[in-house]
Amino acid sequence: MEARAVAKNIRMSARKMRLVIDEIRGESVNDAYGVLQFSKKKASEPIQKCLKSAVSNAVYQADEEGEVLDADELRVREAYVDEGPTMKRWMPRAFGRATPINKRTSHVTIVVDTKE
Repeated sequence: MEARAVAKNIRMSARKMRLVIDEIRGESVNDAYGVLQFSKKKASEPIQKCLKSAVSNAVYQADEEGEVLDADELRVREAYVDEGPTMKRWMPRAFGRATPINKRTSHVTIVVDTKE
């Protein structure tokens, strides 16, 4: 049973989020929850939300097909972060100059699968 969840336009750079997502790739869902819960990175919150959604999607799909699925049997098969659109802003600086400010966003994709 495979299920996925995608969280789009998260207001954090993909580079910062990849540090956290690399820690949960390939882990069981319970281990991934533990890693995300005790991580000091701010990126762990939206990733944990996306993981919870993927697990819920898997349980729902199994229920629709008439199967019984225990959420403890799932593992994180794929987890990756892509860059989203960048909002471009300008900040005034000295002597009438302007400096560009890039406000980056990212898309998180998590795929969970049974441990087989």
